[in-house]
Amino acid sequence: MRSSVLRSATALATAAGFALAGLALGAGSASAATGAPVFVQSDALGGNTVVAYTHDRDGALHQAGVYPTGGLGGALQGSVVDHLASQGSLAYDARHQLLYAVNAGSDTVTVFAVHGSRLERTQVLASGGSFPVSVAVRGDQVYVLDAQNGGAVQGFQRVGERLRPVAGWQRSLGLDPAAAPRFTHTPGQLAVTPDGRDLVVTTKAGGQSIDVFPLAPGGAPAAAPVVNAEPGTVPFGFVFDSRGRLLVTEVGTNSVATFTVGRDGTVTAVGTPVATGQAATCWLAAAGDRVYASNAGSGSLSGFRADGHGKLTALGDTMTDPGTVDAAVSGDGHYLYAQTGGQGVVDEFRVRADGSLTRVGSVTVPDGMGGEGIVAL
Repeated sequence: MRSSVLRSATALATAAGFALAGLALGAGSASAATGAPVFVQSDALGGNTVVAYTHDRDGALHQAGVYPTGGLGGALQGSVVDHLASQGSLAYDARHQLLYAVNAGSDTVTVFAVHGSRLERTQVLASGGSFPVSVAVRGDQVYVLDAQNGGAVQGFQRVGERLRPVAGWQRSLGLDPAAAPRFTHTPGQLAVTPDGRDLVVTTKAGGQSIDVFPLAPGGAPAAAPVVNAEPGTVPFGFVFDSRGRLLVTEVGTNSVATFTVGRDGTVTAVGTPVATGQAATCWLAAAGDRVYASNAGSGSLSGFRADGHGKLTALGDTMTDPGTVDAAVSGDGHYLYAQTGGQGVVDEFRVRADGSLTRVGSVTVPDGMGGEGIVAL
């Protein structure tokens, strides 16, 4: 990612400290809250937390609790509204009802058992590297992306409500550990393809590539990735569509691109990237055949509809609070929740049948300035 592009996108605010206290703090009024929970990570430097919300029939969020992770948030050098400069720092395992949160400032990962909107912390363990920023789940396997020291992936095995690191499942990305600024040159995200065959990693400006690790039947990543060079594009966040195609934000051109992932680990472009016309297009959230890109520099969301062939059609832009970062869509597809790092606000939107977004309101996340990581069940 060009540092000039993202520096302009993130020159909005600085993060506040946080005093850790208790296991679940400050439950808000939720008398009208009936919907599935939404979990938001604060990434507070003095003590990371996950804030639990429920939503009412209109999509408005109501705070249900604040849960310390037992670790510290972190901030990459040069970042302001996006301290982790990543997507997927909070991940939900629906099959086992577990929530995984990264603690970038203490190089750890926290495991929570999910009981409705209530969280029970079951484990805090080392991530296996330095500055964890993204988590991916595949059955009983969990993978963590560490951003510093050249970037690395560490694999874990789930045992009950805990994780066990697997010896021999760490893979280096081989990025330049001294490249600066750090928030533009660290890896952006990892996730497993819908068919469970591959682990995909984006490297942003540090590698300008989409790296694909084929996975063995037991979950072991290949010894080295297939490196798909995408010079000048700065691949960052991504999602998969209903047919398993890979949709990626390209910050260098402020576009969304579509790829297929081949059996040999190579990615092939589908059509041409579609520009958002916005600044610092970095994150993606999916709702059926619609995807929404977060534009940190413009304070906006750009919507697109994907047809059966992977072609994207623009649905228009919707303004948010300053510093749009991570976003998530509710499980029923009716609501979109967007984190905005400038002031630590989550903006609430109703998703209309035509894909347009209607603002419902917003909530301020305790100590959430610069924070990233959001999951909507």
